[in-house]
Amino acid sequence: MKGALAVLAALALLAGVPLSTAVLVASVATPALAEEHRTLFCEGTLPVTGDWRPPYETAYALTPGSGFGQRFHPIHKEWLLHAGVDMTSQPAGAPVVAAAAGTVTGSGWTSGGGNTVTIDHGGAISTRYLHLATPSPLTVGQSVHQGQRVGVEGSTGDSTGSHLHFEVRSAGEPIDPVPFMLERGAPLTGVAVAPSAPPEVAPDLPRDGEGGIGFELPAPGQPRQDSLHNRPLPIPPGIQELYEQAGAEYGIPWALLAGIGMAETAHGANTGTSSAGARGLMQFMPATFAAYGVDGDGDGLAQIDNDADSVHSAANYLTASGVHRGEEWVRVALFAYNHADWYVNDVLYYAQQYGGGLVLGDPLHCDGQGGNPDLPPVSSERVAQMLSFAAGQEGDSYILGAAGPDAWDCSSLAQTAMAHVGITSPRTAQAQRDWLAMGNGFRVPVDQAQPGDLFFFDSYLGPHTIGHVGFVWDPATYTSIEAANPAKGVGFFSYEPLMDNNIFEIWRLGNIDDNPKAPS
Repeated sequence: MKGALAVLAALALLAGVPLSTAVLVASVATPALAEEHRTLFCEGTLPVTGDWRPPYETAYALTPGSGFGQRFHPIHKEWLLHAGVDMTSQPAGAPVVAAAAGTVTGSGWTSGGGNTVTIDHGGAISTRYLHLATPSPLTVGQSVHQGQRVGVEGSTGDSTGSHLHFEVRSAGEPIDPVPFMLERGAPLTGVAVAPSAPPEVAPDLPRDGEGGIGFELPAPGQPRQDSLHNRPLPIPPGIQELYEQAGAEYGIPWALLAGIGMAETAHGANTGTSSAGARGLMQFMPATFAAYGVDGDGDGLAQIDNDADSVHSAANYLTASGVHRGEEWVRVALFAYNHADWYVNDVLYYAQQYGGGLVLGDPLHCDGQGGNPDLPPVSSERVAQMLSFAAGQEGDSYILGAAGPDAWDCSSLAQTAMAHVGITSPRTAQAQRDWLAMGNGFRVPVDQAQPGDLFFFDSYLGPHTIGHVGFVWDPATYTSIEAANPAKGVGFFSYEPLMDNNIFEIWRLGNIDDNPKAPS
């Protein structure tokens, strides 16, 4: 406890924050409440973010007693340096993939390592993949992208069973892969990570915001109705420009908005009031527009019959309905727009014909409810470690999609700070909030905030969804530690002006762990 408080006290003095912050941290959890509970995971696999990823797509386990450092070799029966970490896929024998993009510098048999692939990543950093059953047909000098298959896990060379020996080397010298990967936003926690997108289909990210991941629009299904006999029409240039502007602002493919525009009014050809009373280019009911209508053309008014306002309001309504939360949520959001399965498939068909595209969001489904108020709060020692890590990144750049070690976006900084205390969270701010709400934490009133709490608010995705996350540093002065935006980078800021946002919530992380200790 004293060591943790010393860290917080030092950080508080460096940042000019009152020493009371460190004292407040001490009150987060008493020893009696320090029991660790198992982390509840969202459905699906973690998405790929940043320049590094684990060397598997499947779930895996680190081999106990086979981490980096001196180890009694199971075959040679002597103490030797174990220059990497051993891990086994679940189930064993899964494909092994490149942890980052680079150039192959070795592919073949090595003494002791069996089938081995070595990749140079630049900056004097390389990775090695040993004991492969079969290496991929890679040649020295060949470029590989992040997530490209390098072989299949096996037991060749000096090995007692199917596993991967994974090494990271700096200037040719082995270093511990666990902290190296953790600092780059790719902690080796054993959680399955989705396949990496090849470079040619990597998402085109906006400059501001958070997340840096996405998923393709779902394919149209059955039944379809109007799209069976109404072909997708050419889009008037001015209308397409509105689709593109709103899509870029809300992180939605413009083709999805075009699909709605085609289904509703043939891109403005039929804008008369419907029999149900819907109006405008995107056919809003007046009551719905009153709740979700936004000013799309910047004239200070939100008008139901204004084309720009109508298109931007459709993007806002889809956002409020959860369109960024995964493929199934795209369908949910379209069903909310018009309660018919055929309508959902018609829109997706039209969107596909107009080119489809990537939704910027988190494909994990975290069914957030109200959290678990009975969960013991994260212990003071772990709060100190999280805040120490976050504060240590002060001055780093903010780059959307970055995940360390020298640049971050808001959610990658929060995710990696939690990973430093053994907790695997989702990637985006909205998914992190929902992950807490599903039972990994609990919401607290703003006036009861404590250091280490996470605050969430609406930002670049409009007023109806969470777009940013940061850590409370000192609640007495409303001071945060966060990756704020491209202009400010990572540092200490004030969250007080954000408390009047349409969404502003504070959540406390529970004392959870991915691999809790077995009871003694």
